Amino acid sequence: MRTLFLAAALLSGTAASAQLRPDQAAFRGLYKELIETNTTVSAGSCTLAAERMATRLKAAGFADADIKLFNGPKDRPQDGGLVATLAGKDAKAKAILLLAHIDVVEAKRADWERDPFTLIEEGGWFYGRGTSDDKAQAAILTDTLIRLKAAGKPLKRTLKLALTCGEESPAVFNGAEWLVKEHKDWIDAEFALNEGGIGVSDDKGNPLKLAFQAGEKVYQDFRLEARNPGGHSSQPRPDNAIYQLTAGLNRLAATEFPVQYDASRAYFTAMASQVAGEVGAAMRALLANPADAAANAIVSRDPNWHSMLRTTCVATRLDAGHANNALAQRASANINCRMFPGDSLEKVRGQIIAAVADPGLMLITDAEVSPTPPPPPLTPAIYDPAVALAKKHFPGVPLLPTMVTGATDGRFLSAGGIPTYGVPGMVADKTLNNVHGLNERISVTNLYTTRDYLFDLINAYAAK
Repeated sequence: MRTLFLAAALLSGTAASAQLRPDQAAFRGLYKELIETNTTVSAGSCTLAAERMATRLKAAGFADADIKLFNGPKDRPQDGGLVATLAGKDAKAKAILLLAHIDVVEAKRADWERDPFTLIEEGGWFYGRGTSDDKAQAAILTDTLIRLKAAGKPLKRTLKLALTCGEESPAVFNGAEWLVKEHKDWIDAEFALNEGGIGVSDDKGNPLKLAFQAGEKVYQDFRLEARNPGGHSSQPRPDNAIYQLTAGLNRLAATEFPVQYDASRAYFTAMASQVAGEVGAAMRALLANPADAAANAIVSRDPNWHSMLRTTCVATRLDAGHANNALAQRASANINCRMFPGDSLEKVRGQIIAAVADPGLMLITDAEVSPTPPPPPLTPAIYDPAVALAKKHFPGVPLLPTMVTGATDGRFLSAGGIPTYGVPGMVADKTLNNVHGLNERISVTNLYTTRDYLFDLINAYAAK
């Protein structure tokens, strides 16, 4: 049955491919090669994927000197990437950096309906690990440089392409961070275009809203810990480490971090005019007064809006005790925070300590500390071309500035002095296209439309 299923899917994909323009067929081949190159941290190789993209760039006319291939650290040479340069006519004009990560989240074949490392086109969707996050954008940006090189007409600005590894596993090795610290001259630019501008689609992949990401939260883990002498479980004592920890966690759970705005102010201003009734009125009230508790309660019913409005910190893991018949000597919880752009580590740490309200609980900064840059400025020079071209490629679909509630490699670039934006075009349904989950997918039509949109947008930026 599975063999028949896959055969039907492949035949469907072949039929769909026959309808493509020649340039779309070339793009599909590049995209397929990226998807079918395993780049998971456990068994894949970003270095191999980068080498394959370099081969395509060289076939398009890029000289060896225009392409820098690099490996990961000595213990992980497979975590490499590339930087390619397409020189512009104006040596005084600062470059534009195009960034995409080529590593992907793990995918077990036994769990998926289809082979996660085979590009399968079925029912108007491309299926496979990385089809949406982030090999779609990596393929589009690589393809854009190939098309511009083939056109033979240099743009005013230099374009730089960085394909990096480790966005999904930054604690192992992160290529974007490494480039900023070790070879910023390779990627230095006036600004960068990155993933993150993910809009909203219906269940068929049709865009309902587009998003221009100008700000992102920062990921940071803390460990909240209670310690105790412990003892025999037959003689409980009032100062129980587990109870002390859970009491602090309950106080943290009841704490609402204050409302803040950055690019999200423009988003909520636009949404307030589109959402009717009580919710729209609450949005307008909260814009006027971020301390309006009643308005906050209404708007924050939506989990996405709740997260866009503030720093969030939530317990995600628990660890306690050493034996079933003993009182715990240690109890700890991982507190995962998504810090609002510009919030410092010290500020958020202080807010957690105030929330748990127990000096006997220790709060330890866990794992590597992420940079906390302020959001990049959303200027007319950046935003207006995106809006104008969205009207051409996505007629009738609104484009809204937004903040990403997760985190991308843009945080390393922005902290390194390269303002980084998540460009529009890509959209996701209510499942977020199953990104990081089973049967990840992306709308075929949306992928090709986004490709055309970003090609025009990059041309518009590079022509100025």
